[in-house]
Amino acid sequence: MITPEYVRLMTAYTRWQTGSIYAAADTLTDEARKQDRGAFFGSIHATLNHLLWGDQLWMHRLAGTPAPRSPDIPGSVRQFDDWETLKAERRRMDDAMLAWSKRVTEADLDGTFSWFSGAIQADVARPRRALVIQLFNHGTHHRGQVHAMLTAAGAKPEDTDIPFMNSPDYPWPG
Repeated sequence: MITPEYVRLMTAYTRWQTGSIYAAADTLTDEARKQDRGAFFGSIHATLNHLLWGDQLWMHRLAGTPAPRSPDIPGSVRQFDDWETLKAERRRMDDAMLAWSKRVTEADLDGTFSWFSGAIQADVARPRRALVIQLFNHGTHHRGQVHAMLTAAGAKPEDTDIPFMNSPDYPWPG
């Protein structure tokens, strides 16, 4: 299924794409970032808050990093109202994810993880590897939504294709 190398690639990709969408969002006003654009979480700002929350939650579960401020999905969109604070928290999360990716081993990906899901109000147990995939898949999904909202607002995020990633966090093998 997945390997530590996959984790390192996807963490570098996450960091690269996060940098791209935050740089593009920086070209908009705060009002434009918070404008309801009809997306699932409404605005660019709210979706980025939720995305950070999701990464914080999964990294808390998988790597023991601090839990998100909000205990639930409805509150996830309001964790950080201030743009500069949201950006700083995102950078901290990306740094934590990068550090984790550098030390993750096969053993860290083995086994099952159990938790109580507030989303479905039930106890859940799933393979750790599947949950790591969820961490990255959730991020890709919501960054895609933000990318579309940014483009519609006239901002210009970078390309999103993994083969075109040029990141010091992931020196391509070979």
